[in-house]
Amino acid sequence: MSLLRLTSKVGRQVLNAFEHSQSRSVTYMPRPGEGATKTVTLIPGDGVGPLVTGAVEQVFDAMHAPVEFERVEASGSMKTLPKEVLDSIKKNKVALKGGLKTSTGGGTSSLNVQLRKELDLYANLVNCFNIPGIHTRHDNVNIAIIRENTEGEYSGLEHEVIPGVVESLKVITKVNSTRIAEYAFEYAFLNNRKTVTAVHKANIMKLADGLFLDSCRAVAKQYPGIKYNEIIVDNCCMQLVSRPEQFDVMVTPNLYGTLVANTAAGIAGGTGVMPGGNVGRDYAIFEQGASAGNVGNEKILAQKSANPVALLLSSAMMLRHLQFPSFADNLEQAVFGVLQEEKILTKDLGGSSTTQEFVDGVIARLE
Repeated sequence: MSLLRLTSKVGRQVLNAFEHSQSRSVTYMPRPGEGATKTVTLIPGDGVGPLVTGAVEQVFDAMHAPVEFERVEASGSMKTLPKEVLDSIKKNKVALKGGLKTSTGGGTSSLNVQLRKELDLYANLVNCFNIPGIHTRHDNVNIAIIRENTEGEYSGLEHEVIPGVVESLKVITKVNSTRIAEYAFEYAFLNNRKTVTAVHKANIMKLADGLFLDSCRAVAKQYPGIKYNEIIVDNCCMQLVSRPEQFDVMVTPNLYGTLVANTAAGIAGGTGVMPGGNVGRDYAIFEQGASAGNVGNEKILAQKSANPVALLLSSAMMLRHLQFPSFADNLEQAVFGVLQEEKILTKDLGGSSTTQEFVDGVIARLE
């Protein structure tokens, strides 16, 4: 029996406590050890990362959250992850992370990918939903995008055959495709979702994406109460920008998940407001849900106007994972209250407020 099945009872108990909210989500893995206060690894990251992780620290301090942060340093400019970073996460089981810049080209391995592989964080979860106060072209958007996180085009198997000719290998396995499908269907079951959609390109990559689809179909048979369908990735992107309300839970191979999550985030308010995290059997790292494109934005950094909403909402997911649902509710309500008032908004949301001004607004609304 899979671990996802073993933790279903706990997941249902947690779900019952907060099923009234669209943004609720649970993770399916062993919980951290019992105790009044939890220690969480904090990786500030690059660029605006320290600014938004600092925002979380201020809010946690203001609401007296039973969480202690153990700060460790990592930067996208490093070739490998520092040992103290991995040791801290393996000890604490849970981490909160700012963005780590990934260089374009040059053959340098991404620290984000290293973290996922080293800790086997096989599932990436991004929640894309409408938030009151953030005006978008579409209503009724509430999509959970679940992406396989350890293989596919991110396997890092590239080599130059002859000068000017490079081969890049895409790896799809039945084991990893099955476990991400299990995660997606179990997520749908525990969160009262109705449909799981598998995103693929099996019309072209018949063996690789075909194996992914076969795995999803096999798992779907174990969940007769959840509707299952499939969509080709290019049509999926078109459907997302035209009728996003048709999607519920989406499960994707690695690369497609990045494209789909960022498209969906743009529909629902931008990457600056979408929470998410990377989870596995033993560890969880919570961070901004969609790609942090403003990590190295010098103008935003100079103006100290980075949007902290995504990381604040991700930290609420973390609080719920740590079994502090009342603190998570309090934090979410404060963030949504500031956004709905539409007086304190960062530039990406049409305002001119700084990160600190938004944080002050959230703290003022905490119960």
